[in-house]
Amino acid sequence: MPALEARSVSKTYTIDSRRMTVLDSIVLSVAEGEFLVIKGESGSGKSTLLSILSGLDRPDAGRVLLGERDITDLTEDDLAPIRNATFGFVFQSFHLIPSLTARENVMFPAELRGDPQAREKADRLLERVGLSGRATSFPHQLSGGEKQRCAICRALVNDPQILFADEPTGNLDQANGWAVLELLRELHHEHRTTLILVTHSLEIARTADRVITLQAGTIVANTGHV
Repeated sequence: MPALEARSVSKTYTIDSRRMTVLDSIVLSVAEGEFLVIKGESGSGKSTLLSILSGLDRPDAGRVLLGERDITDLTEDDLAPIRNATFGFVFQSFHLIPSLTARENVMFPAELRGDPQAREKADRLLERVGLSGRATSFPHQLSGGEKQRCAICRALVNDPQILFADEPTGNLDQANGWAVLELLRELHHEHRTTLILVTHSLEIARTADRVITLQAGTIVANTGHV
């Protein structure tokens, strides 16, 4: 059974009375433990597809299935615990909470679940990514690469089934970008997490198990290599 499925998913937006189709009848099946890259130029619909697959947005048509469960029409109250416990998110802009330390940022999703081991798990992850010495630092005291490593720890603290990453290296220089990508790949293998990563980079796409390419809201290529 697929970890995640999109069945004929479509999405349109209205801008100045003009309807624009962002996704057009997307059919996609993601295997458990797979590293899937969604590639495409700016405006191709890749971030919108990621948002719909992760329950952050809803399709106008079609269904999204998490295993056997249809999550398309779930209320926000029903979706919130799924996003917290089952999904992990890594964004281009880090989205760390400025008033919390690195450790507290990583602990936050686990604390929402009432996990008594939140601090222990956070410290273990921070050590794994080389940030033990920065646990009490605030986001403004961290470099870009350190912020993204912290964000990855936060995404993994609840041991999610699926990790979504939207242009996770977009705000980093080349050296830090490749270091973060390699870290994501290592953690993907260690935790056996399904990894779905959005990028426009051909070099990053080459590291995935499979790549789908979007163009004008449709899948124009679906390959095991680039």
